[in-house]
Amino acid sequence: MKKVITYGTFDLLHYGHINLLRRARELGDYLVVALSTDEFNWHEKHKKCYFSYDRRKQMLEAIRYVDLVIPEENWEQKKTDVVKYGVDVFVIGDDWKGKFDFLRDQGCEVVYLPRTPEISTTEIKNSLGGAGE
Repeated sequence: MKKVITYGTFDLLHYGHINLLRRARELGDYLVVALSTDEFNWHEKHKKCYFSYDRRKQMLEAIRYVDLVIPEENWEQKKTDVVKYGVDVFVIGDDWKGKFDFLRDQGCEVVYLPRTPEISTTEIKNSLGGAGE
């Protein structure tokens, strides 16, 4: 079984997120989504989420492409997650291009997928008059 992992906040879930999850799942048989916790978002990413971790997790678990949702609690856990979950492919948006190439040393393929250009959580928040990501 080929396992794929991706990471993100997935706040204000939109069709760009769905496109990423669908394309990630197409690269393997099992998709793990590491979802940023509220604490990690606030203290490390300096983001305040509209939806709590539990609500965001619930939404992700309802998506047919997602097999498992785990918490992302720090930047460094990617390396250990690849080993812990037996990951074959690491997938993330191409706005991170080159940042996770070190995972190839773990025998893991690294794929940077193009973002859906016309949508982002930041744009949604800005159009609603809130702070962006």
